[in-house]
Amino acid sequence: MDLSITNFNVVISVLGGWLVLFGTFSYLIKENLYLSEALVSLLGGVTFTHVAKLLKPGEYAVSEDAVASVTLDFSRLVLGVQLVLAGVQLPSRYLRTEWKSLCLLLGPGMIGMWTCTSAVVWLLVPGLPLVHALAIAACITPTDPVLSTTIVKGRFAEENVPEDLQQIIVAESGANDGLGYPFLFLALYLIKYTESDGNPASSEGGFGAALSLFFGQTCVYVVLMSVFYGWVVGLLAQRLLHWAERRKYVERECFLLFPIGMAIFILGTCGMVGSDDVLACFIAGNVFTWNDWFRLETVEDPVQPAVDMMLNMAIFMWLGAVCPWESFWNSELISPGRLVALGVLVLLLRRLPVILDLHRYIRQIRGPRQALFVGYFGPIGVSAIFYLYVGLEFLETLTDDDGQRADAKQLGETMLVTIWFLIICSIVIHGVSVPIAKLGKSTYDRLCPRSVSLPA
Repeated sequence: MDLSITNFNVVISVLGGWLVLFGTFSYLIKENLYLSEALVSLLGGVTFTHVAKLLKPGEYAVSEDAVASVTLDFSRLVLGVQLVLAGVQLPSRYLRTEWKSLCLLLGPGMIGMWTCTSAVVWLLVPGLPLVHALAIAACITPTDPVLSTTIVKGRFAEENVPEDLQQIIVAESGANDGLGYPFLFLALYLIKYTESDGNPASSEGGFGAALSLFFGQTCVYVVLMSVFYGWVVGLLAQRLLHWAERRKYVERECFLLFPIGMAIFILGTCGMVGSDDVLACFIAGNVFTWNDWFRLETVEDPVQPAVDMMLNMAIFMWLGAVCPWESFWNSELISPGRLVALGVLVLLLRRLPVILDLHRYIRQIRGPRQALFVGYFGPIGVSAIFYLYVGLEFLETLTDDDGQRADAKQLGETMLVTIWFLIICSIVIHGVSVPIAKLGKSTYDRLCPRSVSLPA
């Protein structure tokens, strides 16, 4: 009998086996060891691809460009579903009631994170122009909503994170994911219109053309239109579902999966018109449960968290499989030592100083201790992958008589190495931080038990 060891059969065998294996020990891994499915699945992807040689992404996608396209679209899908679910789990009218805190985090907060990260990247990557550092920093400025679930769900969150702090973390990570577009495209338009091999490109319009496109194309068409579109779709979808539910037209399973279908619809329609599908998904999710009806109807139901977890496991297995590991020590653009220093300094300085400075104006963050916690746990993950490949697609359009411009090509190579490395650093460091903290606390309690005074 001939065996049919095709790529498809191997992939579904590995993925299915991994889901079964992780599911068997999921409570032990997540609630006792405090490890997230993101970190464990990343390690699984590395093991099955580079150690066991069972997964071969290059063969499935034919070329590196195809792998990049799959990675971009996969990240869009995961972010879209995640952000609709993030919007749905927020309380009634949350964006209106907490607009002051959100404006601080999304305005001065994101600008400060972008500035701090740009400075670190510019100082540590040799020969990098400042505007290139701005483009790299823009990709990792948003906090990742997928990895943020580690500290807002589960036993650790229930024991250590107040509910209102959980909600502001979810809202910030959802909203700032979509707001990464202005930061990225401001830098990219400046590169396109004011720089060509390091020289001004005034013949293409210069600084004025870059700003005109930034405000007209990015801020108005991409961002504002996506907010409006997400609001309209979320409102219409909520009314449609409420109407169908009152008349008993919709069964329970479809009722629970309705927001996931809405997310996929928004991703497709926004993708066709070139708008900010990620931000539209978050707005739609929040508007969908604006009156709290759907959230209260589904608060105890496990279907949405199950879909959420399966997508998380799949995307991080894929990232572990396609990550350019060799470039971390073979790159001619930045040495391994500088990469390590970049990872350490970005994780320390990207977010922490900004939150420490702003926390006194954000009512959900009570005191320096919570500010340290919120400032430290601002993970870099799927959203950075999304913006990385959006940026690379744009850079491929910057051409001259010899093909892709030399400065654009070099920036693309630098982005691949640095952003991927920072993503891996964040997944690993943030993934093991809670277990290490819990281990340290339990060790300290055993070695230095509190004295108990007996009553006289």
